[in-house]
Amino acid sequence: MKNANDINALQVEDSRLPKSKSYLKIIGIPYYPHMNSQEKLTSSDVETILKQNHIFDNISLASRPRIIKVSPKSDMAIVWIDIWDVQSGHNAKLLINRCFNVGNNITTVRGANMNPRVPQCKNCWKWGHSTFSCRIQGAKCVKCNSPHKSEHHREFRWCCKANAKINPPRLETKKGEPCPHSFKCSNCKGDHQANSNICPFWRHCFNREWHIKKYAEIRENRSQSICSEVNGATNQ
Repeated sequence: MKNANDINALQVEDSRLPKSKSYLKIIGIPYYPHMNSQEKLTSSDVETILKQNHIFDNISLASRPRIIKVSPKSDMAIVWIDIWDVQSGHNAKLLINRCFNVGNNITTVRGANMNPRVPQCKNCWKWGHSTFSCRIQGAKCVKCNSPHKSEHHREFRWCCKANAKINPPRLETKKGEPCPHSFKCSNCKGDHQANSNICPFWRHCFNREWHIKKYAEIRENRSQSICSEVNGATNQ
């Protein structure tokens, strides 16, 4: 694969009427495209790859490519690209189901729906709304979901404070060092921060339907749990 500096990347052009956008995704593309390297695929890499393949001649990107790893343990990626097109979708039709090589891998272009990234609030760390439209009072910590700003985690969270009364005694986290303790994601309850890229919510950040379904399941499970607790208290 050629170095991105040796070739002009595919240009992102301004919209000109009567152009419209078409939405595509590329599957089967390696997440680590450089030989004997753990460097991750970047938007610039994708632009270079497209420039090198003749099926993308005369195709102009409408935005930078967006890259998601297929799964935490996978070495493959899915790339979403938006291209300038005509109202009939002529350019997209020429590309859909076409294959091309990326190193030793055969990748395929598929059609995709207009699917902007699902926003994640930087205030409560829930998905589906922006920080500016968040309705909660105050802020939540991205690490522990407690009611303090993330940058104040060490000052407010008990896990970083010394406690000589427990066995074994807990030492204070040294000033300037990050919190070394494990976290519980406020969305999936996994062992990571709420904005971690290993979170299922992050991996599905371009799939709004998945997010809607998952939050509906969470609300249903919460309602069932509350009903069970009420019924248990009533029967005592």
